[in-house]
Amino acid sequence: MTDVIQVTKRESTGTAATRRLRRDGHVPAVLYGHGEANEHLAVPSAQVKGLLRHHSKTVQLAGDVEETALVSDMQWDPLGIEVLHMDLIRVNLKEKVELGVPIVHHGEAVGVREGGMLLENVFEVEIRCSAGSIPDHLVLEIAELGVGQHKLASDLTLPEGVELITDGDVVIAHIEAQRDEEIAEAGDSLAEPEVISKGSGDADE
Repeated sequence: MTDVIQVTKRESTGTAATRRLRRDGHVPAVLYGHGEANEHLAVPSAQVKGLLRHHSKTVQLAGDVEETALVSDMQWDPLGIEVLHMDLIRVNLKEKVELGVPIVHHGEAVGVREGGMLLENVFEVEIRCSAGSIPDHLVLEIAELGVGQHKLASDLTLPEGVELITDGDVVIAHIEAQRDEEIAEAGDSLAEPEVISKGSGDADE
């Protein structure tokens, strides 16, 4: 998916300027690549949030700069809530790019229905494809996955024109048998509490 975002050029790039920019509802960004000069840009925060919702990898820049770009990197605040800065790389939609894409599981694993636990080892993999055909995610079919079995990177469903860079032998997910917790001192916990009755005692002679 390619989103269109409006950008404006930034004249000032210091710390104070970027703080003012963020207060005004914009995210600072840098556009580079293809041997051209870097462009310091400002992107509306609302449009950056749209990119995140859509999981967009490529964007069409409009406004002060009209380019097609790849979202290369995003820097987040310490809480991982707000995007503080974006790196954009100029691309031609037909050129090959390498990047990471997330993995989405499809189906309910047999092993989970049998009481096992699905464990995810890897959440994204590296791929190579044209900039204009970057998938939002890759699908891993897990419906037939039983207890003790696993799925590899090579099991991912790759769209046409997409090449896997991550080693195909990497384990993406597996089903592990759940172990019942041992109940400590089970006998004591199940036993009825001891009842102590008070006797009348010996009668006085």
